[in-house]
Amino acid sequence: MNQHLVLYDQDCPLCTFQMRVLTWLDWRNCLALVPLSSPRAQTAAQSLGAEELRAAIHCITRDGRIHRGARCIRFVGMRLPALVPVGLFLWIPGVIQIAEVIYRWVSRNRHVLSRVFGCKDACALLPKRGRSQDTLD
Repeated sequence: MNQHLVLYDQDCPLCTFQMRVLTWLDWRNCLALVPLSSPRAQTAAQSLGAEELRAAIHCITRDGRIHRGARCIRFVGMRLPALVPVGLFLWIPGVIQIAEVIYRWVSRNRHVLSRVFGCKDACALLPKRGRSQDTLD
């Protein structure tokens, strides 16, 4: 596996919007963005249940480690030059615990938040960046 796999809920407009943003920020092509419904995601995440996968974003590293939720954001942030400040902030002692609480709240309410913030319409405005390693809806 050449890229780290980022598994996301393709049925969530907020998640899909975030993945489109990541395609534009991943200048070094170190990520492959894969929806949960993809056979590639199912093969890579055999140890994780469907509910667990839908509850949070996951990153499966090249060496097979799994980062979930805010820790996934921290891991990804440290690999994308534009997001390094976010990644570094999440390494400050105690911040990741607070970030996990906030992440769980956002994750539980993501479909409502998608409607409130108009993520579906925003996705229409943000063009897809065609990359062979991604599967974006």
